[in-house]
Amino acid sequence: MKLHYGLDELKGIDFMPLLPVILPVIALSTLLVLIALIDLYRHRNTRKNVLMWSFIILLVNTFGPVFYFIHGRKDGEVR
Repeated sequence: MKLHYGLDELKGIDFMPLLPVILPVIALSTLLVLIALIDLYRHRNTRKNVLMWSFIILLVNTFGPVFYFIHGRKDGEVR
């Protein structure tokens, strides 16, 4: 059994049937990141840890913006 696959094996895979599934996921993920960054930028004076949230949004691909919208928007609220 072969445990290591190189780039030669990936060249033989036809990715065209997967394109209708992959492209909407990429578009939705990019849109979510952009909306989260715009919201963070607009409320940067009231948010705490703007740099940390920027890194989380950008580096934790799809879950970073979702985590920001759930927890990060509560940073600047007056309690």
